[in-house]
Amino acid sequence: MEIIVCVKHVPETAEADLVIDESRKRIKTEDLVFDINEWDEYALEEAVLLKEKYGGSVTVITIGPEDAEDTLRKCLAKGADKAIRVTDKAIEGSDGYAIAKILYNVVKDLRFDLILCGAQASDDGYAVVGVMLASLLGIPYATMVRKMEIGDGVAKVTRELEDGLEEIVEVKLPAVLTIQTGINKPRYASIMSIRRARQKEISVLDLKAVNLAEDEVGEKGSWVIVDELFVPVRKKKGEILSGDLDQVVSKIVEVMKERGVLK
Repeated sequence: MEIIVCVKHVPETAEADLVIDESRKRIKTEDLVFDINEWDEYALEEAVLLKEKYGGSVTVITIGPEDAEDTLRKCLAKGADKAIRVTDKAIEGSDGYAIAKILYNVVKDLRFDLILCGAQASDDGYAVVGVMLASLLGIPYATMVRKMEIGDGVAKVTRELEDGLEEIVEVKLPAVLTIQTGINKPRYASIMSIRRARQKEISVLDLKAVNLAEDEVGEKGSWVIVDELFVPVRKKKGEILSGDLDQVVSKIVEVMKERGVLK
């Protein structure tokens, strides 16, 4: 089974102090630590599990600068067989549609049975690349996949919906599936596999190699353009009420009267 996994090299921002750069469109990344996008790590693990069960190979693809190879080598250490990195200065500022176009031009001539993407990226949360890639390829897709079974040319998948609901659908292969966290337990890479991954060759492509012009990517080739990033205005702190039920209710009524909600 030939599987392609699209991965993203993202900054870890949960506990970082973010600083917006002079353009007001991007955050400064110089002091941030980067790693594989969380959802993509689950997609990679699912691909490797399928390879171990059915045979075949796993190819990982990322779009980014040279340091994004750290993420690719992590994928190679965890069981991926081949890695491709697309890089070009003109790609900066690309939205999900432009990224999907790049991925399309990379994968359209590759042999694959399945393409896995993370359900979303932790840095922008757009959750659109996988769906757009499937649309460009003209193949079926399913999103927010939490479980899958591969049959004869069909993937039977369980999708996560709102309010705790789930949906089971059958998708004909080849297809694109976007993977939700919790579908599996991503493995750790051994020291030996990490060392072997350092020796593996990574294919590096520019826009010319994937037959795209500069005006087809970046802001010029995007449908969504970031106008400005800003830090949200911090609202007043909430007040926590303590005491028994009667005391809390009395306090709420008092506050509502003070604010003119009750008379």
